[in-house]
Amino acid sequence: MEKISKNYRTVRLICWLLLAGISATALSTGGLYLYLSPKLPSVEALRQIKFQTPLRIYSADGKLIGEFGEKRRSPIRYDQIPQAYIDAILAAEDDQFYKHHGVSIKGLLRAASQILQTGQIQGGGSTITMQVARNFFLTFDQTFLRKANEILLAIKIENELSKPEILELYVNKIYLGNRAYGIEAASQVYYGKSIDQLNLAQLAMIAGLPKAPSRYNPIANPPRATIRRNWILGRMLELGKINQAQYTEALNTPLSARFHELALDLSSPYVAEVARQQVIDFYGEDAYSDGLKVYTTIDTKLQETAQKAVVSGLLTYDSRHGYRGPEKTIKLNDNISEPEERQKAYLEELNKIPVLGGLQPAIITEVFEQSATALLGDGNNITLEWEQGLASAQRYINEDRVGSPPTKASQILSEGDLVRLLPQSDQQWQLSQVPAAQSALVALNPEDGAIVSLVGGFDFRQSHFNRAVQAERQPGSSFKPFIYTAALESGFTPATLINDAPIVFEDASLEGTWRPENDSGQFLGPTRMRQALYQSRNLVSIRILRSMGIRPTIEKMARFGFDTGKLPRDLSLALGSHAVTPLQIATGYAVFANGGFRVEPYLVKSIADVKGDLIFEENPLVACRLCPERLAHKQKEEVETEIETTEDEAETLDDLLAETAPSEPPAVDMTATKPVRLAKRILDERDAFIIDSMLRDVVKKGTGKKAMALGRDDLAGKTGTTNGPRDAWFSGYNHQLVATAWLGFDQNFNLGRREYGGSAALPVWIDFMSIALDGMPEAHRRQPDGIITVRIDPKTGKRAQPGSSGAIFEIFKVENAPEESDATHSQQESLDESDETLPEELF
Repeated sequence: MEKISKNYRTVRLICWLLLAGISATALSTGGLYLYLSPKLPSVEALRQIKFQTPLRIYSADGKLIGEFGEKRRSPIRYDQIPQAYIDAILAAEDDQFYKHHGVSIKGLLRAASQILQTGQIQGGGSTITMQVARNFFLTFDQTFLRKANEILLAIKIENELSKPEILELYVNKIYLGNRAYGIEAASQVYYGKSIDQLNLAQLAMIAGLPKAPSRYNPIANPPRATIRRNWILGRMLELGKINQAQYTEALNTPLSARFHELALDLSSPYVAEVARQQVIDFYGEDAYSDGLKVYTTIDTKLQETAQKAVVSGLLTYDSRHGYRGPEKTIKLNDNISEPEERQKAYLEELNKIPVLGGLQPAIITEVFEQSATALLGDGNNITLEWEQGLASAQRYINEDRVGSPPTKASQILSEGDLVRLLPQSDQQWQLSQVPAAQSALVALNPEDGAIVSLVGGFDFRQSHFNRAVQAERQPGSSFKPFIYTAALESGFTPATLINDAPIVFEDASLEGTWRPENDSGQFLGPTRMRQALYQSRNLVSIRILRSMGIRPTIEKMARFGFDTGKLPRDLSLALGSHAVTPLQIATGYAVFANGGFRVEPYLVKSIADVKGDLIFEENPLVACRLCPERLAHKQKEEVETEIETTEDEAETLDDLLAETAPSEPPAVDMTATKPVRLAKRILDERDAFIIDSMLRDVVKKGTGKKAMALGRDDLAGKTGTTNGPRDAWFSGYNHQLVATAWLGFDQNFNLGRREYGGSAALPVWIDFMSIALDGMPEAHRRQPDGIITVRIDPKTGKRAQPGSSGAIFEIFKVENAPEESDATHSQQESLDESDETLPEELF
């Protein structure tokens, strides 16, 4: 009896101790919960979460052309996650995911065991829900307090979110190496395709990354990554998610992961960079992570065509001036003698060299009499035959001279030379080189200023400098149409005779005497203004400007968008001696193309947020001739008044790209229809018609005649060549498209004495327009009221007598049409050397 009583007391003591322990644990847990609970963040915030998604730039037709941001992420919905990946990630991270309520007791006991064994908090024990809590709200510090918060948050998340919602958050948030956040980005980085296109082995490989993205990276550590993949496949087999045949097939699937650059529909870095700068100016640094989608005005087909035209034009120009030799010669250590070792060493060097403008880097490994062997970056060895660029590789001496044709390969190549090869259509290669010169092309819609293509150089990887919008170069004769337009407004006509004869200017303020010349060095004497433009007679342009006066002419240049403060106050203005960008010139030519209206160039068409909601949409000025007549009549007075108050005539094109964007990020009410903003007319319709007619003659029979190869009758434009020559230009258009091409050296070197706008820049323009205008019907401008056609004597510019031979037709404004006995001769005399020239008008 005494023994039973003693046992009873012992059991009772144990029960009290257990009860006290349970109470203490409950009190501790309750106290911890009461302490931490008020500090836990709201789970509702997860429903409103904004993933850090990069800024993406698109063309007008929705093609991805650029992406910016430190993190590559493409969020996907739960229903877009392949079931095989769900099975794989749960097998690897949390096979009880659908059974527990946020916390796995088994996992926590395992983690507690590790603490008892090591005395420290180890990894593991966390469910996917707990990982979501940590990834979104907590730090990665291994402390008891953080773990307690993680557990409580996981329970709270499970109470408020569904399992699909939790899993969707998890797969979009996790970091998986190589700047990839989320499984879709990882799929693109490692395999170059979407997650739904991966096989079982690839899905298991990605499922193995969350545990340790660097340790199990299939690119950095293939053996360890393969072990991790195979373990996950084994777990899937064990859990019944795959059968034995699927397991065996996936297990034997070779490792195929490699780093994939961002998959763009069309790489257009010059365009993307301009758009990026605008967006960052509007929205700040947050734009890199807010998932903004920027839609530009770029036409993908025209952009690709422009990029090819610039590369082709530069390679063609460069080939005329000789071979400059290898980029460098790679010398290997003497102890690297075996062929396999030498090839491996050469490949290491090739992997450091980027492809530029489609030109593949290669290293010459052997040189024969009239051929050579070259190693490509993919490890293939190819043979360069004599006809594949070797026979034509005459040495560059200077811009005007090349050496004699080589007779053997060793005269131009040696082992270890790093050269460039141009791929041919028949899978052959041709010896080439990266051009030393640069080029730019910009094209826009003259009706509203939308930039449809923009190329700033040979290759963005070679130089980030965007010559289309940043390079200010002398336009040369391509500026003359603006001078001639001012002349038409001042009473000149296409038949006005101006003396094309030598002229000399001397002034104490000048360093020497200025003797302007024509490119040909010849003089034609009295010349009709139309002929002077299409033959680009410099002396005629100077006399026209001198007659009108420098100051009045400069004042008329402001309406075309030129910064009048930068224009020279001397007669060199007539020859395009000031600096402008290709975009500025193209914008000015848009006035000729649209019949006299000032439009502003713009690149960003609209911006959408990460949800796809529109937050900005451009509302450009539109040339009135495209607007319905009733709308034009109704809004004309109101809109012109608004434009006069919001557009400063003296504004410069340097800031046009910035000005086309909103001053602050506006909200867009898509339910409201935006009123059409009518562009201001800056040229009388008749003057616009006449200058267009004169510029079409430049193409038909003048310096731009090569453009007739396009077989069209609706083209107009003007060449431009500066002293040296250092700059070559061609700006041209039809009724739907304006394009300006420039070619020159960044260092302002001479292009060569036989290089002109018509030989260097015009071919770039033709290559572009041949595709851009394909299928576009010809359209001819309607002759406006107040224009009359008169038969004239081309030698005198006067109305031709009935029956006179050699007479031609010319167009005039009615008030300027020549009569039987007009004052043309006296007008010509007023433009001769006897005119007084003020000192500030001299060059």
